[in-house]
Amino acid sequence: MGRKMRRFARVAVICCVCGLCSVMYTFTQIIMSLEPKSRLEGHDKIAKQLKRDASLLVPSIPKVETMEGLEQEQRWLQSRCEKRSLSFWNPYWMLPSGVCGMNCFWESAFRFETNKTDVKRSPDKWIHLAVVACGERFEETVTMLKSSILFNVKPIQFHIFADDELHPKFKNIVNSWSFLQEFSYPIYPPSFPSSCADKWKRYSKPCPSRELFLPLVLKDVDALLYVDTDILFLRPVDDIWSFFKYFNSTQIAAMAPEHEEPRIGWYNRFARHPYYGSTGVNSGVMLMNMTRIRRKYFKNDMTTARLQWGEMLMPLLKKYKFNITWGDQDLLNIVFYHNPESLFVFPCQWNYRPDHCIYGSNCKESEEEGIFILHGNRGVYHDNKQPAFRAVYEAIHNYTFGDDHFHALLYPLKKELRETTHTYCGKLYKIFLKQLKKSIEGIPPNQTQRR
Repeated sequence: MGRKMRRFARVAVICCVCGLCSVMYTFTQIIMSLEPKSRLEGHDKIAKQLKRDASLLVPSIPKVETMEGLEQEQRWLQSRCEKRSLSFWNPYWMLPSGVCGMNCFWESAFRFETNKTDVKRSPDKWIHLAVVACGERFEETVTMLKSSILFNVKPIQFHIFADDELHPKFKNIVNSWSFLQEFSYPIYPPSFPSSCADKWKRYSKPCPSRELFLPLVLKDVDALLYVDTDILFLRPVDDIWSFFKYFNSTQIAAMAPEHEEPRIGWYNRFARHPYYGSTGVNSGVMLMNMTRIRRKYFKNDMTTARLQWGEMLMPLLKKYKFNITWGDQDLLNIVFYHNPESLFVFPCQWNYRPDHCIYGSNCKESEEEGIFILHGNRGVYHDNKQPAFRAVYEAIHNYTFGDDHFHALLYPLKKELRETTHTYCGKLYKIFLKQLKKSIEGIPPNQTQRR
């Protein structure tokens, strides 16, 4: 008799569980039916779009708007959790990044909506571009700024960090471009945040490390493009800015590989510290989602606890100060070695350096589409080792706003580049012109006249 009762109890328990599951399923369907159609339809379409975005190299990408601060999204998600019962089973620890998880037990139903919200944001009027100019980098920085506004569509807000004695010189030059009405330019001293200034000065100079502190100093900036002074834009800045659209929910920054060819790579042959990927990344052109950087907790090799950006920099420098060669770039490689999911990598033509042609062409994307952003590291703009790079720099440096782009910029540059074919980079001179020509042809007639 006791055995029969136990069997009956087991069957009753199973029936109760099945009944509970049926009730939960019915409840789920009711909740979904109450959702606005615009928020639930198209999940398959969104998933396919995200898949395409993840694999896209984006040689030619549409104009999109920059992102606002993620605080608004967080507030919206929290209010949604407080006001609605959410459906679809998913354990809390498996929830996608960006979902609040405060008052919700089942949130995975909105993983696609979270990603969609993260991609499509309200427009921001300005592109934010930061550069650090010290010592003899004034002329180089002015030429970079000039190249950035040659073809841009959206207005740019420059954040210029420079030695005090350079501030008047920058103001005189940039004020002479004021008729363009397409930029603003706050100027800052190249100092460290007050909370760590004394300690950091013991180990590093302000200029080489300034980019590391941009998220802590520019607290009101949500998204930023940082560039070295030796950068030249041969394509609208709007296009590199558009890569923010292709960040997934975990990515906080974007850079290009340090090398395409491992046989000539520096990090994989000489580095005495961890580095990202197989050849490391180059920080000369770097997109930064500042809001995500400020709120993220990073994995590291100094403690089992995850650290925020400001907490991590000083211990990281102390640990590797005798092993790093390239300063801030090495520290960034260490960070993304431990947090590879946080980095978006864009193709080499967005950060084209002498390494890509000095021993022969090893940036295939540039052969097809041309060079989008030229990076004249190793001082090649100012010596005769790579005359093709120097020719581009001098053409933009000597160009005067208002002159005809073809006769004052493109044609003289083409003539100079033809004189550089005795070098490996010079033999590829057409890739230096391909995108520049397209950019000039894409300037609206009224914009050409105004300039």
